[in-house]
Amino acid sequence: MLLTQDQEMIRDAVRDFAQTELWPNAARWDKEHHFPKEAHQGLAALGAYGICVPEEFGGAHLDYVTLALVLEEIAAGDGGTSTAISVTNCPVNAILMRYGNAQQQRDWLTPLARGEMLGAFCLTEPHVGSDASALRTTAVKQGDEYVINGVKQFITSGKNGHVAIVIAVTDKGAGKKGMSAFLVPTNTPGYVVARLEDKLGQHSSDTAQINFDNCRIPAENLIGAEGEGYKIALGALEGGRIGIAAQSVGMARSAFEAALAYSKERESFGTPIFNHQAVGFRLADCATQIEAARQLIWHAAAMRDAGKPCLKEAAMAKLFASEMAERVCSAAIQTLGGYGVVSDFPVERIYRDVRVCQIYEGTSDVQKIIIQRALV
Repeated sequence: MLLTQDQEMIRDAVRDFAQTELWPNAARWDKEHHFPKEAHQGLAALGAYGICVPEEFGGAHLDYVTLALVLEEIAAGDGGTSTAISVTNCPVNAILMRYGNAQQQRDWLTPLARGEMLGAFCLTEPHVGSDASALRTTAVKQGDEYVINGVKQFITSGKNGHVAIVIAVTDKGAGKKGMSAFLVPTNTPGYVVARLEDKLGQHSSDTAQINFDNCRIPAENLIGAEGEGYKIALGALEGGRIGIAAQSVGMARSAFEAALAYSKERESFGTPIFNHQAVGFRLADCATQIEAARQLIWHAAAMRDAGKPCLKEAAMAKLFASEMAERVCSAAIQTLGGYGVVSDFPVERIYRDVRVCQIYEGTSDVQKIIIQRALV
């Protein structure tokens, strides 16, 4: 697939920002577990918070192919930052674009798309990951309010986000049709950040456990109708998986480029190690896998832009790209040898950052289940 001139210009602008503002600071953010607000403000100014959102709501009104390009470049600069941006774009913005009413789009989608707010998505619970139909968090209607109680786990931007889309059970006897989606401002009494996870990587993005303790929200914060929460949540994950796949490519690319540069500088037996077939072939394999993953992503994104179902293609892209990224990062570490496992060099950090891409928004096993079902 070939990019348009406009897509290339947008990609290059985000790449310039990522390489000057994200990449030089990523190691420090990782060590300090720092959330880079200033960098997020810069990305907001570039329009990265609302790539696919219509201009009337403050967005850039672009397509999913462009979103994939933007997320790849941000991830090449810093993985954690790309995750926070990815979640805000999809699922959060995507849900509000499709299911939000006019008031919700005005009050929430517009500031999200402008980068004035950061979004979170609360689906996973301590005992529930891929089986979203087994949720225990409840939302009970009392007059003109809903009262939410329960626990959500592994929530990106649960602390630093400004508003969360929460999936909760409104009818315990209705199974999947008893779940609903709600907008919950994170400063609402009863929205409690119970714990920040001490993670392997992506330290520049917070991952939180959220307790909902009699959290009261206006009834008007219901997204869509009662009982549509399961459909809303799973529909948004299609686009989210394209985003995670793009993140995987961005991180893999940075690790590959670091290894390639090192291989041309480090000498053994009187020649750069790049000239040794074992190293050169390893890097050739990495370059091929990165490009193959990128094309899978662009294909899935183009299908979504064309309004075609792409559940299988998005799952393929996420499965291949996320597993490819771990292999490429491992190969980069191997190329650097001892320097590959010390924090003076970036590849060990990227390896830690990219590993979670095989887990969130559906594990690799779940992606295989989706693909298998599509083959029937």
